[in-house]
Amino acid sequence: MSVTVAARRQPRRPRYRLRKAVVETLCLALGAVLIIWSLVPIYNMVLIALSRHSDVFSGAIWPSNPSLHSFVVVFTESFWYLARFWHQFGNSFTVGLATMFLTLLFGSMTSFTVGRLRLRHGWLLTNAALMTYVIPASFLAIPFYRIMQIYGLGNNKWSVIAAMVTFATPYAIFIFQQYGKSIPMELDESARIDGASPLQIYVRIYLPLMAPALVAVGTYALLLAWNEYLYQFLLLSSPDVMTVPVALAQFLNSDESPWNYMMATATIYALPPIIMYYTFRRYMAAGLTMGGVKG
Repeated sequence: MSVTVAARRQPRRPRYRLRKAVVETLCLALGAVLIIWSLVPIYNMVLIALSRHSDVFSGAIWPSNPSLHSFVVVFTESFWYLARFWHQFGNSFTVGLATMFLTLLFGSMTSFTVGRLRLRHGWLLTNAALMTYVIPASFLAIPFYRIMQIYGLGNNKWSVIAAMVTFATPYAIFIFQQYGKSIPMELDESARIDGASPLQIYVRIYLPLMAPALVAVGTYALLLAWNEYLYQFLLLSSPDVMTVPVALAQFLNSDESPWNYMMATATIYALPPIIMYYTFRRYMAAGLTMGGVKG
């Protein structure tokens, strides 16, 4: 009987290996296509940044005389559109860091109150926060602009920070709640027996154990504010409070836009999030998956 079963299984092995090889080949081919599709725009951005203005639309795969002149112009603010580049770069950092800090503060405190202090009907609060994603953010731009004008926050960086925190906090609450389920409640109970207050439990137990989730959500909030354009365009108008994305759009107002300067600026502006992502990539993966595994 066993010989018959073995004889029946043997023909299936070559088919299984062939099917596995075909699937792996298709996956590799799809991965290569996705990588190329993702890198081609970045390559063209760097290509234009290294080209002279007259060679931008030459169609060459690589500039005949690559030059770092565009990057020098950006660093020295030698072009009139770039007269306040580093100041606007600092504005982008201010908006991004403030958004990250407030998102982590509000998200972690809400998840701690609902999940650890067991707030009655707390699920209504978290579900109501997630309901904000039902309406596209672009639909809320004009109402948000009107609200900021009423409160005297027009042309103010805090108006953009408020908008970004509004859109990032519900996601933060969701991730923190899922990750918080992996932290044993016995730790909180032991701390209460030793006389710890809820604030001490939050600061000394909850936040340190939530570090991977904090890094993941903090990076997400920072990148959300860093790459935002619509709200920054509507709420920031003067060059002194503009961020880099809004300032970059001014290049399009020229009859003959200096694309090489624009792409050099975009390349420099893209470096901080790239560095941040690869620095904290391991922590981001842990923070986004741990709650789903142990929850």
